Amino acid sequence: MKLIIAEKPSLARNICQALGSFSKKGNYYINSEYIVTWVFGHLFSLADIEYYNPNPDGRWTMKNIPCFPEKFHFELRKDRDGNVDAGVKNQFELIKELCHRDDVDTIVNAGDSDREGEIIVRTCIEKTGVRGKRITRLWLPDQTEETVKNAALDMKEDAEYDNLAHEGYARTYIDWLFGVNLTRYATLKTGNFLRVGRVIVPIVKAIYDRDMAIENFVPDIYYTLCSKTEVDSCPIELTSKQKFDKNELSKAKELAEKYNSEKAVVTGKKRKKETVSPGKLYSLSKLQNVLGKKYKMPMDKSLSVVQELYEKGYVTYPRTNSEYLATAEQDKVKGILSEVSKLGYNVKFKNSKTIFDDSKIESHSALIPTHKIPSKTALSQDEFTVYSTIMRRFAAVFCAQDCIADKTEITIDVGQLEQFVLKGTVILEKGWTKYDDYTKKDKLLPPLENGDTFEVDFQPVEKETSPPKHYTIETLNNYLKNPFRDEKKNIDDENDEEEYKAVFEGLELGTEATRTGIIENAIKSGYISLKKDVYSLLPAGKTMIESLSLMGISMDKYRTSELGRALKKVFRGEISVDESVKLASDEISKVFSKKSPDSIEYKNDIGFMGDVAGKCPVCSSDVVRTKFGYGCSSYREGCKFSFGYEICGGIVSFEQASKLLREGRTDKIDTFYSKRTSKNFSASLKLDGEKVVFDF
Repeated sequence: MKLIIAEKPSLARNICQALGSFSKKGNYYINSEYIVTWVFGHLFSLADIEYYNPNPDGRWTMKNIPCFPEKFHFELRKDRDGNVDAGVKNQFELIKELCHRDDVDTIVNAGDSDREGEIIVRTCIEKTGVRGKRITRLWLPDQTEETVKNAALDMKEDAEYDNLAHEGYARTYIDWLFGVNLTRYATLKTGNFLRVGRVIVPIVKAIYDRDMAIENFVPDIYYTLCSKTEVDSCPIELTSKQKFDKNELSKAKELAEKYNSEKAVVTGKKRKKETVSPGKLYSLSKLQNVLGKKYKMPMDKSLSVVQELYEKGYVTYPRTNSEYLATAEQDKVKGILSEVSKLGYNVKFKNSKTIFDDSKIESHSALIPTHKIPSKTALSQDEFTVYSTIMRRFAAVFCAQDCIADKTEITIDVGQLEQFVLKGTVILEKGWTKYDDYTKKDKLLPPLENGDTFEVDFQPVEKETSPPKHYTIETLNNYLKNPFRDEKKNIDDENDEEEYKAVFEGLELGTEATRTGIIENAIKSGYISLKKDVYSLLPAGKTMIESLSLMGISMDKYRTSELGRALKKVFRGEISVDESVKLASDEISKVFSKKSPDSIEYKNDIGFMGDVAGKCPVCSSDVVRTKFGYGCSSYREGCKFSFGYEICGGIVSFEQASKLLREGRTDKIDTFYSKRTSKNFSASLKLDGEKVVFDF
C-alpha cells in the first residue's frame, strides 16, 4: 500500500480522480492500492527564539539575541496567541497514524513541485518518526489526470531531490535568522515595530531610492537641434544628437546656421521583408508583468488566479522562472496543439531553440495551457483574463503563419556635419499578431530615394530633463529578477543568456515562488503602496529604511545576492546547508558586534528605546531614549524637556546626548544640513536653560 501525502486537499482530490475509485474516510481517501491524505500547506514552522533562548517574562529583549541555533527545530504551526491549532494537530496525528500502518510500505511526497513543496511534506514525514519505509516523490508539472497517472508510474526516490530540499531548508533557516534577529533588534532599538527580512528590505530600499530620486530631482534645461520640413507635402523631422547646456543657446543657434547652410542628401535606402518574432512563453514574473501593465492586476491577485487554474488542471505549474520548454516535452506539446487548434487557432508544432532549450530550465518549464481546455463559462472573469493571456501567447509562439513586416531604413547626410537614420515598419502579414499583442504601430516614411536632396530648417528646441519613473509591477519585477542589469536594455529584444545566468547564479532578489508574497507583506506592513500598477513609498517604509541605515544595518542588493549565490551553491551540492547558514550568521553578527569608536555606526549609535542618557536639567529625572529622540521620564508629571536624535539632518548619538546632559555641551557634530543654504555645517549643541541650541 502506498500512502500519498499531498500539499493541499485540492491536489489530493485531483490525485484520487486520476488514480481510480476511492472511498473517503474522514481526512483521507483509500482504495486497494493507495491511501491519499494531505497537509494544509505548512503544518510545521520553525520555533521562535524563546525555544532556544528562554525568556521567562515573554517580552522581547536583547538578552536572548542574537540567536544562532546549532540545530533548527520545527514545531506544529501556532496561531497568533501561541496555541497549536486543533485542526493542524489532528491532521498531523492522522498522517502519523497512516505512516505507521503495517500495510503501508511506501510513503509518497506529493508536495508542490518546488523547494518549498519538497520540504513541507518532507518535514511532516520526518516528524512522524517513521523508519524503514520507502519514500518516493510524485512530481507534477501540471494536475491533469494524464500527468498524474504517468507521474505515479514513474516515481523517483525522494532522496534524488535532496539538493532541492537542502536549498529549501537553507533558505528557510537563513530567512529565519535575518527575520527574527534583526526584526527584534531594530524594534528594540527604535521603539517602532520594524519587519526586517533578507528580501523585504532590499525591495523596499529599491522603491525608497527611486522615490527619493524623484522627490529630490531638479529639472535642468538643455537644447537640441530639430528640423521640420516637407517633401511633396510629406513631413520630415530630423533631430540632432547634439545637446547644449542651458547657457549654450548661442552655440546651438550657431550650429543650426551651419546645418541650414547645407542640403540634406539621401545617401542610402534599404528595404527588406523581415519575419517578426512573437514574445517568448511566459515565466510567472513575465505573466505578472503583462497582467499588471494591461489589466492593472496586482501580483498577489494574478498569482492566486493562476494557482487556481493550475489546481483545476488548465495550466502547467505556475511558479516557474523559465520562458522555455524542455526538449522531452515535445510530444506533450504536440498533443496540446492538437486541442488548441480545435478552438480555431492556426497553430503548428515548431522545434526551435527559441522555444525548447534545456539549458534555460532550472526546475520547471514555461507556463503554458494543458490539453484540458475549459469552457468560458467554467471560468470566472479573472480566470478567463489570465487563462486567455497564457493561451494567446502559446498560440502566438506556435502560430502557423509568420508575421511579415516591410522594414525600410533611409540614411540622410547633412553635409559632413551629421548623419541621420529614419526607420519605418509596415506589417504586411499579421501572422501571430492576430492572437497576441504587438505594441509597435506601422510607421510610414516619406517617399525619398537614394540621391534625393531637400532643404533643412534646424532650430534650437528647449528640452527639460525628466525625473526617474516610479517602479511599476513590470519594472520592479525586472529589477528583482536581476538587480545588476542595465534597466534601459529591453529584455525581450536582447540575447537572454545573461538573464538566465543571473537567475541560475542566484542574483535575483527573492524567487518566482516567494517574491509575490514578500511584496504583499511590504504592502500590508504599510511600507509601500500599489495603485493601479505603480509602487510608491509610504512614510513607514521611509522610516524603516532610514532607521536601518542609522543602525548600520545594510541589507542591500549586494548582500542579499551574495546569500542568493550561496543558496544556489547548496542546490548544486557545492556547499552544505550549514556552510550557507554560517554566512548568514556571520553577516548578522556584524550588526551585534561592538563597533570601533572611530566608525560611523558607533558615532551615530542612538542606543536602545528606554536607555537612560542622563539627568533632566529641568527636574533632575532620568532622560531616556524615546521613539523620536531623548525625553524626560517625568513627562506625565508635566516636564516637557526633550530633543530629537536627528536635528537638521545631523545625528545626536546616545554618547553625545549623555555628554550634553552631563557637561552641558556636545562635541562638534559635522553632519548638520541647512535647507536655506543647501550646505552642510558643523556645530556643537549646548543647553540653554530648558532648550538645546546650536553653538558655533
